[in-house]
Amino acid sequence: MTTGHARALALAGLLTAAGATHFARPGFYDPIVPRALPGSARAWTYASGVAELAVAAAVAHPATRRTGGLAAAALFAAVLPANVQMAMDWRRRPPVWRAVAYGRIPLQAPLIWWALRVARS
Repeated sequence: MTTGHARALALAGLLTAAGATHFARPGFYDPIVPRALPGSARAWTYASGVAELAVAAAVAHPATRRTGGLAAAALFAAVLPANVQMAMDWRRRPPVWRAVAYGRIPLQAPLIWWALRVARS
């Protein structure tokens, strides 16, 4: 297995796990949906879960890997407002919880970089 293929499968695994948790534990995601978005938070939670699963499938398949990697990068950029919302909402929680919420924001940069590397492989 090549490094690029392994990197793509790892990204697909991450996206699959994240997408599945949107259905298994939607109550975690609902509160971080930015309030400015129209419609219900649950609909956005499920839609983002579907998007993550679809992107995971695209990344996993070599024929659609480039498109999937670019879509993953866009998806990681698109969820940044939810991470900012979480950080704002959790700023009065215990330090460990705040660290998790604040840590999600800069984590988007390496995720986007990873997705772009997959797209180029």
